[in-house]
Amino acid sequence: MSDEITPELFAHLVDLAALALSAEEGEYLRDQLNGQLKAVHELERIPVPDDIPPAAHGVPFLPAIRPDLRADEARTDAGLAERILAQAPEQDEGYFVVPDIPHTDL
Repeated sequence: MSDEITPELFAHLVDLAALALSAEEGEYLRDQLNGQLKAVHELERIPVPDDIPPAAHGVPFLPAIRPDLRADEARTDAGLAERILAQAPEQDEGYFVVPDIPHTDL
């Protein structure tokens, strides 16, 4: 089976993610991603009967043991915003003041 993630596709993904990788790092990651895709394709080939429900984990979470959803209700706490804001090192007119981060340093 040939690699699904070609060097060209990987280079495009690296550009989209704005990653700075050496050639060795890039090739290592591309090989790892292709290995993961091969493992997924192997799992897809396992026959699973249609009567088996999908599960997010190995333990069934049946409705009989699942707690009921709680009702959505709005709660207001007088003074909560002020108490939170009072913990800020710096504030201005009800807003947190955060340091400016130059975009060139990101």
